[in-house]
Amino acid sequence: MRYLGLDLGTKSLGLAISDKSNMISLPFNTLHFKEENYQDVLLELDKIVKEKEITAFVLGLPKNMNNSLGFASERSLKFKSLLEERFSLPVYLVDERLSTMEAEKILLMSDKRRDKRKKVIDNVAASIILDTFLKGRN
Repeated sequence: MRYLGLDLGTKSLGLAISDKSNMISLPFNTLHFKEENYQDVLLELDKIVKEKEITAFVLGLPKNMNNSLGFASERSLKFKSLLEERFSLPVYLVDERLSTMEAEKILLMSDKRRDKRKKVIDNVAASIILDTFLKGRN
């Protein structure tokens, strides 16, 4: 199995990929799109799924701090349905509360400048989401 971690935003999709042993997650890429226009993203994901032999997706589910689901959660659930329809692969949901804040903290500790942090924060957040999933499986 090989997993692709996804951090869905309003205009970007952060990607992370598991290593072949599924022990660690690695930031991979960030895809950009027009708000809620996922067609180009799905085409890019087609290539990545084939090239990297992805067998499942791990999608962040942004819950509110009180554990309720809000607008961002609905967007992720809609995207989950699109992924399942298009790829016929399992899509696992992972609570992603505070993953972007954690990614920001990691990038600050690595002394990245603000402009460089902005370019990689989505795929670092995707890596945190995927890492949470992988640790939960073991």
